[in-house]
Amino acid sequence: MPGRNTATESPFTVGEAPFRPGDEADFGGSWKEQPGDLWRPDPIQCITMDTLPHCTGLIRVLGDDNKASGEWDPKLDAKELLRGLELMLKLRIFDERMMKMQRTGLLSFYMRSLGEEAVAIAQTMALDDNDWIFPSYRQPGAQFVRGRDMVSMICHCIGNTEDNVKGRQMPVHYSWKEGHFISISSPVGTQFSQAVGVAMASAYKGEDQTCITWLGDGTSAQGDYHYALNFASTFKPPVILNVVNNQWAISTHRNLATGGETFAMRGLAYNIPSFRVDGNDFLALYSVTKWARERARAGKGATHIEVYTYRAGAHSSSDDPVAYRPSDEEKSWPGGDPIERLKEHLYEIGAWNEEKHNQMIDRIGDEVMSAYKEACEFGDLANGPYPPASTIFTEVYEKVPWHIQEQREELGK
Repeated sequence: MPGRNTATESPFTVGEAPFRPGDEADFGGSWKEQPGDLWRPDPIQCITMDTLPHCTGLIRVLGDDNKASGEWDPKLDAKELLRGLELMLKLRIFDERMMKMQRTGLLSFYMRSLGEEAVAIAQTMALDDNDWIFPSYRQPGAQFVRGRDMVSMICHCIGNTEDNVKGRQMPVHYSWKEGHFISISSPVGTQFSQAVGVAMASAYKGEDQTCITWLGDGTSAQGDYHYALNFASTFKPPVILNVVNNQWAISTHRNLATGGETFAMRGLAYNIPSFRVDGNDFLALYSVTKWARERARAGKGATHIEVYTYRAGAHSSSDDPVAYRPSDEEKSWPGGDPIERLKEHLYEIGAWNEEKHNQMIDRIGDEVMSAYKEACEFGDLANGPYPPASTIFTEVYEKVPWHIQEQREELGK
């Protein structure tokens, strides 16, 4: 363009990460937003613009003093809180064992939920057991809430003879029909549109089933996210749409995914009530999801949630985050660790102590190790045995097409 110094000026803005390797990360210290700042609107009477302050603020229940307060406090009893703590610990210890399997060649690929354990566990605990779950990569904990056997989960990741999907999916792409847990989508983002479609079908059939789904901040820059919000806005199905803003996609910062002030505010343009919630606050996540489920049950449509958290670990077993962010960046995250925060709250109310906590860790560790050993009896990646080749022809078509049958006969299966 005439008059533009193209050597020094860019024709557009490129979002940059605030900190890079070698920098000292500083997120500004403790959250300025406090548990009592935001009110809890009536889920039935609420209109979208009532939630504008909830998009720019941050819904919290657990304060820096480890006490629960504010209108969003779900008033869970100690039994439910301890269940949540145990399930989060189980997911973390399970993840650690699976990463060891991957590093020793017994498993090809893995993705941990480190620092995000509260997301799927608190939110799934707030749902009905027959609600449909359309996960992204870091919601395997939903299966623990629904009671899936760890041996079954490990067998899937290994792809051995007991893999319930017969080796036809990547590791961590779990699928569990009995738990209403839909297979993770490799082309990330498609689960948003799928969840809206199933929610529409549920409403059409008059069933009291809500769909919940998650995608990451990076994936929210894709068309599937906007398609889903448009259909959710137009048809108002019972669906809960979560954008997990954990600051990083595979290696790109969230600033590359939106130029808006928050991800939550995007929902307002689609006339969907939207909230921004502390993703490391178990109680806040539970409460907002319970609110959304109540609204969906009343036929009032979708809820859009930004889950504000931090990916403490690598994107996957194939990723090295020190190549693009400070190695100790997670230590500066004001949201802390979701497990530690819930544990400290239980200490505060006198329902838990360090001795019991350590005993729980040891018990879960033994449980995970036992499941790992049992799963390996059915085979592992390095040594097999694997599902037979004939499984590529089964459980796909209700009626096998002639050309597939011909291929099967050529294989001799």
